[in-house]
Amino acid sequence: MSGSNERVAGDLIAQIRRTSGLSQAEIARRSGLQSSVLSAYEHGRRQPSVSALARIAAAAGMQLDLAVSPGAVAEEHAGRILAQVLELAESLPYRPREELAYPPLIQLQRPWHESRA
Repeated sequence: MSGSNERVAGDLIAQIRRTSGLSQAEIARRSGLQSSVLSAYEHGRRQPSVSALARIAAAAGMQLDLAVSPGAVAEEHAGRILAQVLELAESLPYRPREELAYPPLIQLQRPWHESRA
């Protein structure tokens, strides 16, 4: 995890506390967690499991619903398309290429002072 992703759980817990009006100690007591652990979750020092987040939400009288992010769906779809393209490429017949003939880049000429001699 990196950057703002590390703060998602902590921000969610803070939002649960604000919405419920309960203190950190009360949510910890109701969820069966130590206050120090809940504090570490909320401040991003530790990452809670999904089940811990669900217990915290339930302690505040809320329910945790998880949804797949649109980006994950797009990546999965792109992966399926890539797999199909690779399968098609593998099914194409092999045709060796002819040797490529390149024209000379420059044509060497004698310097102008040598041609007058």
